[in-house]
Amino acid sequence: MTVFDMVTVIVIVGCATGIIKHWLSIKRVEADAGVDEQVLEEIEDLQQRVQVLEEIITDGKYRLKDEIDRL
Repeated sequence: MTVFDMVTVIVIVGCATGIIKHWLSIKRVEADAGVDEQVLEEIEDLQQRVQVLEEIITDGKYRLKDEIDRL
């Protein structure tokens, strides 16, 4: 193996390493974005559930049932 061959191999390995690091960082960012979307969807679902529970609790029938149970 000549000096030219060794330099060529070193340059190719260096470039490949840079490309792989960049590709992995892109994959990491995409994975983080997916988690954020899942968290936002879960928060929206929980907000809807809280709204439904608030409607049930403030409903007149619920209050009447609670008063009857107290008697």
